[in-house]
Amino acid sequence: MDSFRSKIVPVSTILALIVVVWYVGAVAMNAPFQRELDQRGKVNPTTTEFIAETLSQKKPTLPAPHQVAANFFKNTFQVKVTSARSLVYNSWVTLSSTMLGFAFGTALGILIAVGIVHVTTLDRSLMPWIIASQTIPILAIAPMVIVVLASIGITGLIPKALISTYLSFFPVTVGMVKGLRSPETMHLDLMHTYNASRWQTFWKLRVPASVPYLFASMKVAVAASLVGAIVGELPTGAVAGIGAKLLAGAYYSQTIDIWSALVAGSVVAALLVALVGIAGRIVERAMGGRPA
Repeated sequence: MDSFRSKIVPVSTILALIVVVWYVGAVAMNAPFQRELDQRGKVNPTTTEFIAETLSQKKPTLPAPHQVAANFFKNTFQVKVTSARSLVYNSWVTLSSTMLGFAFGTALGILIAVGIVHVTTLDRSLMPWIIASQTIPILAIAPMVIVVLASIGITGLIPKALISTYLSFFPVTVGMVKGLRSPETMHLDLMHTYNASRWQTFWKLRVPASVPYLFASMKVAVAASLVGAIVGELPTGAVAGIGAKLLAGAYYSQTIDIWSALVAGSVVAALLVALVGIAGRIVERAMGGRPA
């Protein structure tokens, strides 16, 4: 019970502070437009009425938390799942490309890490290029990927998945390299004493030692993969997905819809990270690790 309180109380306190700051920011940012409306209508509201009006605008500069929450609830639970307005449907569209890109990125990251650890030439030549690749903004790469693949007839899910792959393979590569190199020299010498082959050392020592590093990096990778899928939807003119919701909200100045879509993306990211964490604990226990 004490452990539960020690986790809930700090999180709840920070969340409450964020909500308070959000409300203050909403009033401050929506106030100029509200004053203009009041001057046009020759209205002189009280301070309380003025604050209430700034928090209930239809197209506010910064939506209030309750406006975002109401919109999120409506578009999640009160519309059909197949509706274009449904956040469940749009999240699923984005999730499909996220998971495909995450699978590609994880597989690619593991393969590159294995090569880097076992081939010195790859370590010296490939690793610097991998690091340099992450300095290029994804917003610059995404349109190029979309256009090039469209020119050879590849559209739809694959281009978005490849953008997700680009963002997700890097943390997996770095984490897996760190994990494969984590066994101590004493353990490696012990394997040599047992006359273990290179692959026996790899499977029986390096891989088990890398599992915690792998799943820690996969948590970062799956969140990055979601970002890549959303960014990949922006230059394609997608009609569905979280990115499409963001575009539609920007076109029609529906700021509440934009923030609601951002909340939906955050919820999806949190669920994906939690699932990866659960999978990591299951794998560690299956390999004989102690439960945390």
